[in-house]
Parts: sequence; C-alpha cells; structure tokens
Amino acid sequence: SKTISKCYVQVTGMTCASCVANIERNLRREDGIHSILVALMAGKAEVRYNPAVIHPAAIAELIRELGFGATVMENCGEGDGILELVVRGMTCASCVHKIESTLMKTNGVLYCSVALATNKAHIKYDPEAIGPRDVIQVIQNLGFTTSLVKKDRSASHLDHKQEIRQWKRSFVVSLVFCIPVMGLMIYMMVMDSQLSDAHAHHNMSTEEMEALHSSMILEYQLLPGLSVMNFLSFLFCVPVQVFGGWHFYIQASRALRHNTANMDVLVVLATSIAFLYSSIILLVAMAERAKVNPVTFFDTPPMLFVFISLGRWLEHVAKGKTSEALARLISLQATEATVVTLGPDNVLLSEEQVDVELVQRGDIVKVVPGGKFPVDGRVIEGHSMVDESLITGEAMPVTKKPGNTVIAGSINQNGSLLISATHVGADTTLSQIVKLVEEAQTSKAPIQQFADKLSGYFVPFIVAVSVVTLFAWIIIGFVDFEVVEKYFLGYNKSISAAEVIIRFAFQASITVLCIACPCSLGLA
Repeated sequence: SKTISKCYVQVTGMTCASCVANIERNLRREDGIHSILVALMAGKAEVRYNPAVIHPAAIAELIRELGFGATVMENCGEGDGILELVVRGMTCASCVHKIESTLMKTNGVLYCSVALATNKAHIKYDPEAIGPRDVIQVIQNLGFTTSLVKKDRSASHLDHKQEIRQWKRSFVVSLVFCIPVMGLMIYMMVMDSQLSDAHAHHNMSTEEMEALHSSMILEYQLLPGLSVMNFLSFLFCVPVQVFGGWHFYIQASRALRHNTANMDVLVVLATSIAFLYSSIILLVAMAERAKVNPVTFFDTPPMLFVFISLGRWLEHVAKGKTSEALARLISLQATEATVVTLGPDNVLLSEEQVDVELVQRGDIVKVVPGGKFPVDGRVIEGHSMVDESLITGEAMPVTKKPGNTVIAGSINQNGSLLISATHVGADTTLSQIVKLVEEAQTSKAPIQQFADKLSGYFVPFIVAVSVVTLFAWIIIGFVDFEVVEKYFLGYNKSISAAEVIIRFAFQASITVLCIACPCSLGLA
C-alpha cells in the first residue's frame, strides 16, 4: 500500500468560493496528490499526498502558479481534533486507567487524559482516522455514560450591559452633583472680577453694591473659617467621591495590588488628595477661626469623575455594539444535525439527530427544506436553492446540485439535500468568522498598546513631579518669602510665614496632580 502523508499549506489571496474550487480542481489532477481540502476563511489547505512522488514545497509551488500566495505550515498539529467529554460512572483509578488504555489503543487517538475528580476527559485525535462519535462509542462500550462538555452558546461573556449600567449610573451621579458646584464656582469668579473692578474705581454703583452683598452671602461664615461656599461644595463633593468614584477605587486598588499604575490610580490619587486636602484646610481654618476663607479644591473631584465616567460609559457602549454583532453571528449556527447512513445506491438506511459538535468529517448529513446547514460540506444528492446571504450578502438564493459546496449557517430553501461534511466544528466558515471578529476585539491597536505602556510610566512620573513641586516651593519659600507672598492671594497676616509657605506648596503640588490626572491620554 502507498504511504500517504498529510501537510498543511497556508494560502493567501483567496477571495471567494470559486478560488477554492479552482485550487482544488487543479491540484487534484496532479500526480501524487491523493486529496485536497481548502478552507477559505482560515486560508488553509490540507493536502494528502504520496511522499514518493511529490513533496510539500512542490505542492505550495503548484498553488503559487495558480496566482495565490502559498507557504507550507510547519506545525501539523493544527489538524488535530480536540474533544472535551464528561464521563459519568467512574468509581476509582482503575476505571480511569481502563478508559485511557482502551482509548490509546484505538486507532486515531493521539492523546488522552481522564480526571477522576472532575469527571472530565480530554482527548486529542486525528480527524482523518476517527471522530468524536467513535470516541464516545468506545467509552460507552466500556460501560460508562458520556456526553460533550456543553459549550456556552448564548455568548454571555460578550454582554456589556452590566458595565454600561454601572458607568452610566456613576456618570449621572457625578453630573447631578457637579452642576451646582460648577455654578457656584463660576458665580464666585464673576463676582470676584466685578469686585476687583469696583475696588479699582473706588466709586460703587448700586448694582455693584448688591453684587458685593450677594457674594458676601456665599463668603458669609456659618462658623468661623467655614464659609457657605465651602460648606456647600463639601456637601456636593461627598456623594460624588463615594458613589461616583466607587468603581474607580475598586479598579485602582486592584491595579496597585498587582504593582501597576493605571489611569484609575491617577484619578483616585488626584481626587482623594484634593478632597482630603480641602477638608483638612477647612478644619484648620475653623480651628484657627480664620477671617479669610481658605482656597479649597472641592470642585475638582466632581468634574474629573464626570468626564472620565462619561468616557468609560461611551467606551462600553461601543464595545457592546461590536459584541452584539458577534453574539448574532454565533446565534446563526445550527445546534443539531441529522446524520444518515447510506447503503448502496445512496439508499437511506438510518438517520439520527446529533449535536453539531459530534458531526465528523466525511459524515453524510441530511438537510431538510427550511433547515440550516450544520457544517460546511459538498452536496452528494438532491437539488435545492440555498440562501447564503449570511456570508455573501447576496439576497438571491443560489442553486445547489451534486458537487457544489454549502456553507454552515446558510438556509436550505426548497429541496432536501444530502451533504458530505468537509469542515466541522471550529473549521467551518462561520466559526472562523466568529474567531476572526473575537481576535480583532481582543487585539489592541498599536497606538493603544503604546498609550497603555506610556500611562504605566506616566502615573509614577506625575506623582514624582508633584512631590518635587511641593519641596521646591517649600525651599523657595524659606529662601525668599517675597515670591510666595506675591503669588499667594488672600494670604492672612495673622498666620505664620511657615504655614503660608507650606499651604502654598501644597496648593501648587495638588494643582499639578489634578491637571495631569484627566490627561488627554486617559480621556482619549
């Protein structure tokens, strides 16, 4: 008997089913080639050949002559089938040994391991020689019940609804509390400018007097050192810090536990420091019964959280859209197939319903009118029209007669067909498309990888810069107090120079943190 070897060739440049037919037709004519099977989406040809007559490099060359790119794939393990089974009825290690040894003796099984504790069996096999149903039959003949590990067909891992909800909630909470804080802030700014104008002119009009009074209301001290403005800002800031920032805190703590610093760490750092610093400054002012209201940063956390949670919310909405498309694709796959046994002259001897995962290459599958094709295959018998719009986008049904190829997931319309399965399981066109979309989603764009890498350095860098700012200003202050005095407005003569310097230094370093935190990188 002639020895027959198998090789895989990666084929590029195929655009449609006629390319596939072209390659298959031309190569079948060549000497030494036993059979060839081309998968369009995977861009892969599986060739069985006689090594005495022809070798893989020559096969690749033949495909290149047809105008396609072709390279021989080294790792031939690609073609191995993998089977995960649940085996019931095992009681001890000898059962495990019995199953494993029997399977390993079976022709076509390459590797097998059975775990008693989990009742699972993991089997690698050669789809040319044996199929999943044969393996299951072998195990059942030994007296165990066995079934496939059920795959999650609902694609629930693609569901972003929960994240969308949580970021939306976080955004809305931050927004509700952010608006009043921003309003107060803008109002104060406008009033301050009006007041400074008035002071410049010395003569005040009545409106300006009123303006003075209304801004006095906000500056009015409920307790010594605690102004209405600061008190309101504090009240609005607390809920945002707790509810708006909840998810940021969780994610930042996770990142820090793994010794990495991401955007969340910066957001949390900046908002927490701004919040804590402002609260402490207020307490100090109240303890000192200060006449001048301290400058606080209560406006920072709400505004930051608003922008960033809006960004996250939009991001998850976008992700949800692509995932929805994927989930729809997955739902197009048939779940069951009718496998038939044929006698001489294609007489139907028997038929049985099996799970799609159990259909083997070379099985004869019957597809009734209105049914979905469970696997990719070739028509053996029957004539029909088939709706292949899921792959081609072509609304008109395509005629199928013996010898034509059919695509899994497409819909048979009026005639009953018998097909021979050529690509099953993960090799069908539909599975390959799903796999490509999934890969496209999980792989990052090069620019995104770069940004992630940068933000890893960016966070420690910013923290370092703000610490440097803090110490730099403390040193400047103690060396030359005039500079600080010039920039530190509303500085109260009643507090010591040292305290002024330290307050000013803190203010500068926090400003650095807060400004760098929603850096364009993170928002983008």
